[in-house]
Amino acid sequence: MSHSDSTQTDRLLAAVAEGNKSALDKLIRFHAPYLRRIIQLRMSPELNARVDASDVVQETQMVVIRRIGEFLTKRPASFRVWLRSRAIEQLADQHRRHVTAEMRTVRREKRFHDASSMAIARMLLSETPSRMLRRSELAEQVRDLIESLNENDREILTLRHAEGLTNSEIAEALNIELMTVRKRYGRALRRLVEKASSAGLDADLSWSEVK
Repeated sequence: MSHSDSTQTDRLLAAVAEGNKSALDKLIRFHAPYLRRIIQLRMSPELNARVDASDVVQETQMVVIRRIGEFLTKRPASFRVWLRSRAIEQLADQHRRHVTAEMRTVRREKRFHDASSMAIARMLLSETPSRMLRRSELAEQVRDLIESLNENDREILTLRHAEGLTNSEIAEALNIELMTVRKRYGRALRRLVEKASSAGLDADLSWSEVK
């Protein structure tokens, strides 16, 4: 989130705390794109086949409206991290309601990572004209490299690049120290660079996007 976005969020929250109902509507709309991105990224194929992502977004927004007073009183985290937590909770609730517990298999978890890894892969790809025609093929190759990373490495890359959280927000979301986030991210990125180099894909990636 940019500084201007953060300032806008703070202003809207202050107005909501003063009882300004229109400010709450503006706050919800302002963060709707981020909320949708999180839900689409984290939604399993099984749930997506049964529930529209827009419905989950709306359900999450209703929860936020009901619980905004709780947030303003306790301030347990930054607003965006708190919003993300509500989205994850709603996805878990929707999954319990629409997908049987038995379907939580290794195959489903692989698909979950597949979606997040593809989002990271597309972000990393260089957009030079000579490679734009090969973008889909390259995305698949980079996705496979990301899939070969361990769980912690994939998650830190997902939070940073697919979800767009800052290091500070990641620290809040994972309840770990900021320095730990930086170390984990640096380690994950180095491993991905090494794998890309070994696969001959290093030149196809824009590492400047991840610094």
